[in-house]
Amino acid sequence: MPRERLSVVVTRRLPEPVETRLSELFDVQLRTDDTPMTRSELAAAMRHADVLVPTVTDTIDAALLGQAGERLKLIANYGAGVDHIDVATARQRGILVSNTPGVLTDDTADMTMALILSVVRRIPEGLAVMQKGDWDGWAPTALLGGRIAGRRLGILGMGRIGQAVARRASAFGMQVHYHNRRRLRPEIEADLEATYWESLDQMVARMDVVSINCPSTPSTFHLMNARRLKLMKPTAVIINTSRGEVIDEHALTRMLRAGEIAGAGLDVYEHGTDINPRLRELNNVVLLPHMGSATVEGRNEMGEKVLINIKTFEDGHRPPDQVVPSML
Repeated sequence: MPRERLSVVVTRRLPEPVETRLSELFDVQLRTDDTPMTRSELAAAMRHADVLVPTVTDTIDAALLGQAGERLKLIANYGAGVDHIDVATARQRGILVSNTPGVLTDDTADMTMALILSVVRRIPEGLAVMQKGDWDGWAPTALLGGRIAGRRLGILGMGRIGQAVARRASAFGMQVHYHNRRRLRPEIEADLEATYWESLDQMVARMDVVSINCPSTPSTFHLMNARRLKLMKPTAVIINTSRGEVIDEHALTRMLRAGEIAGAGLDVYEHGTDINPRLRELNNVVLLPHMGSATVEGRNEMGEKVLINIKTFEDGHRPPDQVVPSML
């Protein structure tokens, strides 16, 4: 007799090719509208599903995991970051967690460079002038930005994405520096032409651009706090395409308003969609709605990884992208 298909619940709308393939392979419950599930909806899904496919908008904590049914054995996260999932508690309850690492490296690195260029060259300000119809023609001193070639870029977090940013920045003529939990191997460091700083404080104080590319963990929460932000040069800019919690957003807003930091390019925020309204008012800040991974190619590849993780699990093997607490 044919084996009963796995019951899979997806919490958000996914790209059509991904949803189609999920429907072909599994007994899948798809989301009909593109809004996050409520906490009660998540709890209900976890009570009857074999596999849950959540996204970064779903907070799956210990209390919610305590309501999971006996059937739930895999949380196949649609995304690389898993700080919204209590992986340790899931493991204690015999629930595996997988993610989709690697596929968004180039997309996020591209967005990092886009933000650097946008802030330093004042692109949104120029766009606003054009959209308002206020442009009176070229002027020698209008909207003067800066040249990024020759500037010092300090990368905080030199994993896949940090290294991809380094390669792009080097092509633009920037000097690449980095701080990481572990120093890169000499051959990788030489290939990237990157200078390692053991002291984050010393690096931050000397950079023209600081790019946040580290994951969100207890040790990186407010890593760029008020004290460390004050070390930055008043002509420097800060870019964040990683996790909002790494920067003290209130302190950053205050310093940007005071002119103590020249500018910022942010794709992520400390409190999700609840962005400091004073931050929105600044013309030296570029704010994006978490677009770092927003490419058709990247989102489809994320879906492919989710499918492989579920199918491998169904076949009785460990998902290739299983996350364990020691990885965090």
